[in-house]
Amino acid sequence: MVAGFTATAPAAEKEFDGTSLAPAQVPALREKIRRNFFIPAPLPELRAETHRRFAPMPGVKAEAVTYASQFGLRVPAILYLPDPLPSGKLPGFIVVNGHGGDKYSWYAFYTGLLYAKAGAAVLTFDPMGEGERNRQHKSGTRAHDTIKGDAELGRRVGGLLMTDVMQAVSYLAARPEVDSKRIGAGGYSLGSFILSITGAIEPRLKACVLVGGGNLDAPGEYWDKSKPMCQAYPYQSLNFLGDRPAVIYALHAARGPVLLWNGLADSVVNMPNTPPPFFDDLRARAARLRGATNGLFEAGFERGISHRPFFVTRPVALWLERQLDFPHWTAASIAKLPEIKISEWAKAHDVAMDKLYATEQREGGAPALDVGAPGLSRDDLSVFTMEEWERRKATLIQESWLEAARKVP
Repeated sequence: MVAGFTATAPAAEKEFDGTSLAPAQVPALREKIRRNFFIPAPLPELRAETHRRFAPMPGVKAEAVTYASQFGLRVPAILYLPDPLPSGKLPGFIVVNGHGGDKYSWYAFYTGLLYAKAGAAVLTFDPMGEGERNRQHKSGTRAHDTIKGDAELGRRVGGLLMTDVMQAVSYLAARPEVDSKRIGAGGYSLGSFILSITGAIEPRLKACVLVGGGNLDAPGEYWDKSKPMCQAYPYQSLNFLGDRPAVIYALHAARGPVLLWNGLADSVVNMPNTPPPFFDDLRARAARLRGATNGLFEAGFERGISHRPFFVTRPVALWLERQLDFPHWTAASIAKLPEIKISEWAKAHDVAMDKLYATEQREGGAPALDVGAPGLSRDDLSVFTMEEWERRKATLIQESWLEAARKVP
């Protein structure tokens, strides 16, 4: 049993049996999933700090911040805000990175700048093992893939990634500029998997966008056979749910809107084997569990397109505007925004891209909404100077978390 969990399902409420999910059963089932991943309850105290402020582009200001995660370790993050702040509270948006991604990734800071121009508060952060949470201060390492451990440690790895998203929600909700009822998140690739589960158990999220994924499949298929520590073991551990995908999306429907947006040629996450009828069947199964069709996920597809962070593109921006109500955008203004091909933008601004994903079919060909976003350097996006990072290193890096996790009985 995880320390801090004392709540139990109401005695009068029948436990979820995998055949139907009544509204009264949702809280207990969410709690059971949280316990499965060793997510602390209550969540850790944030103890948030702002380390510096800067202006990345006209109309946007930013803060380099940290806040607490599991075992007292710190999460380095960048908060993007519109400048000046509009009247009224802002919506919030969280970027949940894919494998090897962090706050330095082009799509993370591009998304931050894009939606800050829309009038949102956008939080991007380093996941475990990347960026300032990497023992060598490197990005693109996929360091958590090198962890050796059993299925329980895999659940803990997944649980940390989920905890970090929930702490990002807590951070935005605590900001005085942000409307805590209008916080959304976008997950890409690995991030789509982590957000698919986190969004099912985190009712404070108003809207979730899953891109480059969300096609949760059956036992023994892609997600069960993918990266073991961050995807396969965590997904396998949910077999107690029965029809895992249907239950997860039924729980999303109990929380709020969710959009799945994918390229039909996305071989990275097995999309050619999960075409649109796959999603129609998944939606029908989730509807049977809920006994209703309202609130179930929407899905969109791009023919001939592969792996991309679609939340920088027009269709997803239009969906997010409907859910979060951006102060500086309307559907009409989004329709008029120009687009820029990301490979051309990256070349013009000397922005590095992962060669595996810089191709026309993948990220390089993405038609991003163009708000004049500049390229940002590692110096721009680091929370700490290298000297200060060396002093704080033990409070940040994956190895410190792993040492603590392995000591838990």
